[in-house]
Amino acid sequence: MASHRRPKQPSRARVTVLTATAAAAVALSAQAAHADPKPSKEDVKEKVDKLYEDAEKATEKYNGAKEAQGKLEKQVDALQDKVARGQDELNDLRDGLGSMASAQYRTGGIDPAVQLFLSSDPDSYLEKASTLDQVSAKQADTLQQIQSKQRTLAQQRQEAQGKVTDLADTRKQLGAKKDEVRAKLAEAQKLLNTLTAQERAALAQEDESRASRDGGGTSSRADLGNSVPSSQLAGAAFAAAQSKIGTPYVYGASGPGSFDCSGLTSWAYAQAGATIPRTSESQANAGTRIGMSQLKQGDLVIFYGDLHHVGFYAGNGQVLHAPKPGASVRYESINNMPFQFGVRIV
Repeated sequence: MASHRRPKQPSRARVTVLTATAAAAVALSAQAAHADPKPSKEDVKEKVDKLYEDAEKATEKYNGAKEAQGKLEKQVDALQDKVARGQDELNDLRDGLGSMASAQYRTGGIDPAVQLFLSSDPDSYLEKASTLDQVSAKQADTLQQIQSKQRTLAQQRQEAQGKVTDLADTRKQLGAKKDEVRAKLAEAQKLLNTLTAQERAALAQEDESRASRDGGGTSSRADLGNSVPSSQLAGAAFAAAQSKIGTPYVYGASGPGSFDCSGLTSWAYAQAGATIPRTSESQANAGTRIGMSQLKQGDLVIFYGDLHHVGFYAGNGQVLHAPKPGASVRYESINNMPFQFGVRIV
């Protein structure tokens, strides 16, 4: 006799597990179907180049903040020294006035005007001193000096405090720009890590080949044509930069073991005995602007609309510069970057 018992229904827990498993399988299938394909070597290069350019822009801002910090630190130190010297002079003047009071006491009493000055509220005396006939000429002169010195010290202290505030703000900007540069470089490295070792090597080779076009690259025997320096100063600076061919690019570095773009140019001119600003934007205004046809060896060459890259004109359509992270100081065609103008340092 056939059994009429109803088949056992799966438990609610089992149904839940089966349903979840099926849903997960569907989700994984959909995810696999819609997963972004691995970026091509060309896509990675385009994005990395853009990140390096952004990093260089931030680096020049970082360099500017660092330069401003150095200037402010010197100004703060000078003002604080001035305040300290002024306080010593003020103390000497007060000691001198106290000596006068002691002498007056020994000879029969303290002058009423001096008593007022030495009271618990001497500042009020400074407003009234000119009206007191009892003050001797010497005492009056000393009191006027004290009053003037107090005003000067107050101004200097206020100026110093303002510089200290500016310095704190500049240090904050410096930290923000440093973080921005590091973030851009980390993002670029993350993209490069998606490539195989062979693909990364191919990119590096392509970059070197691009730089070597028309005789560029890191070869010290590059064809620079018949270009001559615009001056003895420019020639000495260019020779110093040539001695650093093959030295790695490092953001914020100003030599001698590594450089960024404006670090190389400012270092090289320093070796020649001249001081130029630290950033490419400031270097763009450090001399006489000239067109491409006027360029001579050792002139600065400014690139990009926001002036964030600088190098040396080397001759024969070549520039010598510190290009970007992962590359070294090298020659490169001037046409590989958007030329803006040249700058001749005199």
